[in-house]
Amino acid sequence: MPAKKKSAAKKPSGTAAKRSRAKSPGRSARSSAKRHAKGASRRWVKDVTTDSTHPEKGLFTKSAPEIARALASKKVSPKGPSSGMRMLTYFINRGGKGLSASRKKELERAKKLLHERIEKEKSQ
Repeated sequence: MPAKKKSAAKKPSGTAAKRSRAKSPGRSARSSAKRHAKGASRRWVKDVTTDSTHPEKGLFTKSAPEIARALASKKVSPKGPSSGMRMLTYFINRGGKGLSASRKKELERAKKLLHERIEKEKSQ
């Protein structure tokens, strides 16, 4: 007489598997966040020092058109508006969660205006 096969217990799949892993001892979302906060890669932007661009003090508190115009100028960005775009992106990343929603929205608007200016220069 053939032996009966034991039915294997089904493993949870999808979100159920993820939920069960998160609840296991020693593995939580918090412990993961703590590990990243201690690591050097979490705050890499604070260690960057550069002197390739020279914005005026308080530039990033102005309106989007003023920021875009200033970052595209040769005085602020001697290597061109692409350099200004990198600086604006860096500033947004550096601000992180500390930027208010309205300030971040204005900076993103400046980024869009600067991008349009860069594209315009490339097409000429």
